[in-house]
Amino acid sequence: MLFTSYSFIGFLAVVLAVYYIIPKRFQWMLLLLASYVFYLFAGAEYLVYIIATTVTVFIAGVCIDNNFTRQSGYLKAHKEELSKDEKKAYKAKQKKIRLYWLVGCVIFNLGILAVLKYTDFVISNINGVLSAFGQTGEISFLSLALPMGISFYTFQAVGYLVDVYRGGVKAERNLFKFALFVSFFPQLIQGPISRFGDLSKTLYGEHSFESGTVSRGLQRVLWGYFKKMVIADRVLVGVNTLIADTGTYQGAYVVLVMLLYTLELYSDFTGGIDITIGIAESLGIKVEENFNRPYFSKSLKEYWRRWHISMGSWFRDYIFYPLSVSRPVQSLSKFTRNHFGIAVGKRIPVYFCMLVTWFATGIWHGASWNFIVWGLSNCVILMVSEELEPLYEKFHERFPATRGRAYQAFEVLRTFSLICLLHLFDCYSVSNAFKMFASIFTVHNWSILFDGSVLDLGLSALDFGILAAGVVIMLSVSLLQRRGSVRDRISRRPYPVRFVVWYGLFLIVLLVGAYGIGYDASQFIYNQF
Repeated sequence: MLFTSYSFIGFLAVVLAVYYIIPKRFQWMLLLLASYVFYLFAGAEYLVYIIATTVTVFIAGVCIDNNFTRQSGYLKAHKEELSKDEKKAYKAKQKKIRLYWLVGCVIFNLGILAVLKYTDFVISNINGVLSAFGQTGEISFLSLALPMGISFYTFQAVGYLVDVYRGGVKAERNLFKFALFVSFFPQLIQGPISRFGDLSKTLYGEHSFESGTVSRGLQRVLWGYFKKMVIADRVLVGVNTLIADTGTYQGAYVVLVMLLYTLELYSDFTGGIDITIGIAESLGIKVEENFNRPYFSKSLKEYWRRWHISMGSWFRDYIFYPLSVSRPVQSLSKFTRNHFGIAVGKRIPVYFCMLVTWFATGIWHGASWNFIVWGLSNCVILMVSEELEPLYEKFHERFPATRGRAYQAFEVLRTFSLICLLHLFDCYSVSNAFKMFASIFTVHNWSILFDGSVLDLGLSALDFGILAAGVVIMLSVSLLQRRGSVRDRISRRPYPVRFVVWYGLFLIVLLVGAYGIGYDASQFIYNQF
């Protein structure tokens, strides 16, 4: 049941109506029921996976929390009779027990994700190696189906368990409330990857009907539909045409691929997040923002602080930081400091952790080498930028004008161009990505941008006009958003102005949205993760 389907709109309308009619103490129960009904539409057979994750993480979380309680009680009861060393030994023993629960549960749940998502990728690489050594036999692919949202709900559950282990949050004692945290339907498809400490503040609360709150949420949903249906689904037609025939669409067409795909990805993903946050807001629930005008970033490092914020913070907090303070990395740091000096000793462990983190980020996006290379390419660029940082500072000191607005605009354009270039790995295999990039300089067909050839990509002149207008609207909203909420400013306008804005946006979505035959809208890009 896609967000942009009639069935989902009807489903949401029923949920909203019942949500504010029933007694408030039952609201979270309705959301749990609605979330599982929503998941049933993806296939009843997939429920076993999300239930397995929910139950195992819940049990592990309670056991870890109980261990903390027992430890605290034991130490308090035997405060006078235990020596310092005995207390230390007892704490170490209890920590080891908690670690067993954490590691066992994480391995089980990430193991489910790994088997379902990466088995065929591993098999294909094994077959490639066997073929290279002259073996004729091949291992058959398992073709396991990937349950909807498994990467998102697995990461969210694992993050919760790590937070409980660290003592950052108390374990949820109600299995059904925890099940709602894992399966909350607005964010199940493509995130954000919420933290329990944030989402639980409003997820289980009692919410009275307020027309302003519901209206604001639905306004955000409408804005998401505009991005998704008017822009993303329309530009998708051209992107699919371009990447389907790498022999024909080279040279200038590759630049067009980069620009159109970047537009599609942004409008699709941020549109989906707008719908998610808007639905939650209409229910009185706060879901954290996942984007902060990423295409205004002046460096790749800044971009990754602004793009898919919940994913970046998850990899930082649960992979990079734990890995950087782990015993093997500390040993590596000590070894490199002793043998190569302090400067190298500081860098090698950090860069090793960055490589591992970005490898994980790449393969999380997809079980193929192009995503791995995409992740590692980001890592290399970030490491090079880090090394060149002292030179940048000297450059800015030598040329103070580079701190002005003109140079900042250049930095934004440079970063945007780099992001577009990296997106080639989203569109092509690794070898084709390099081949298509090289064709920009070897195939001289720039005339196609002006002779009408682009109208053969499945997009008419009217479609390009709508896309151009859509980009202007999105850009204008982003610029206005820097000075505060656009919705808040609109809400302070007289009713006729508010009506024209929101009803006008509704008509735009209704009249110029990219509808498939029988309204078969395409799924969101991040559904596959």
